[in-house]
Amino acid sequence: MSGKSSKRNRTGNGRPASQGQTVREQKRAQFEEPRRRTTLHVVLAGVALVIVAVATVAVVATRGGGTTEATTTQAAAGGDVKVTLSDVSDGQAHFYSYDAGGTEVKYFVLKSADGKVRAAFDACDVCYAQKKGYHQEGDEMVCNNCGRRFPSDQINVQQGGCNPSPLTRTTQGKDLVLQASDLQAGVQYFQ
Repeated sequence: MSGKSSKRNRTGNGRPASQGQTVREQKRAQFEEPRRRTTLHVVLAGVALVIVAVATVAVVATRGGGTTEATTTQAAAGGDVKVTLSDVSDGQAHFYSYDAGGTEVKYFVLKSADGKVRAAFDACDVCYAQKKGYHQEGDEMVCNNCGRRFPSDQINVQQGGCNPSPLTRTTQGKDLVLQASDLQAGVQYFQ
């Protein structure tokens, strides 16, 4: 066999061409295989992207995303808002809203690990414009906008920045008492 015939009967990898298949057909098959793999990779990447998107939506939904249902509170005749202490003594954050002349002012109350009942606006000095508020994870309040975490025993202690904006409160008998004027001052966070 001459050098030319030998080359014609070989594929690009040095092996002889199989019966009935030309070198050209083998080359074409060789280049089509990666295209099929590329299509498979694109499909798999698309499926992975959909899974990530669904997981992200699920995480946002479980984190609260500022959509926690709030119990509406109203000022009593003396101008005070009262929350029964036994209703907030379970270590969980309880979310409330107050109608301050047409603006819904949101706040939360919780009994921290150190046994103190604390209250704060569901907003902070930094992220309030996004109106996302906080949610609770264990013994921490977590900003739904930036993800910063705040130990419950630091609510009403630490102020400014992304800390939940403190709300003045007092205890009278079996009630936690909030002044309507203090709640009214929180309008700035919710307009």
